Amino acid sequence: MTHPFAVDVDTLSGMRPLSTAVFALGSNLGDRLENLQGALTTLRSTPDVIVVDVSPVYETEPVGAPEGSPTFLNAVVVTETTLQPRTLLERAHAIEDAYGRNRVELNGPRTLDVDLLIVGRREVSDEHLQLPHPRAHERAFVLVPWHDVDPGASIPGKGPIADLLAQVDTSGVRRRDDLTLED
Repeated sequence: MTHPFAVDVDTLSGMRPLSTAVFALGSNLGDRLENLQGALTTLRSTPDVIVVDVSPVYETEPVGAPEGSPTFLNAVVVTETTLQPRTLLERAHAIEDAYGRNRVELNGPRTLDVDLLIVGRREVSDEHLQLPHPRAHERAFVLVPWHDVDPGASIPGKGPIADLLAQVDTSGVRRRDDLTLED
């Protein structure tokens, strides 16, 4: 039983705890590197979001895309935030929209994809948001760059990234050391 005169210091101060939020970035239309850079810059300028680490850039074969789709550039961004998952998802969609993301064709080519992978250990499942991302654990283009920046990470309900990575085909994922995202 809570003491009747107990005070929640976080409520009084307005402070909220930080959670780790991880985003996957991808682009296979237009200036792919510039699209990823724009997403990173916009995430970095988001109030209450602190970019902690950014993976190297990878070039990857499209997964489940229409025949002849161009290759993707992908990266993962690890952040710390006080924002709620729905707010982070809205921000991700706003960034995609700013880069002309077309959501008509599922798995079709796109100027920019900003996927929210996890927010702390939270699990959410509704019509607008699923956390952790429902397919992150089976996608090499997510797991490889994520492992680069946080090899000890895990996906709630799925397991450690290192273990998940050992279970997927990484042959279509190539690190591009000649391409970098700037801080």
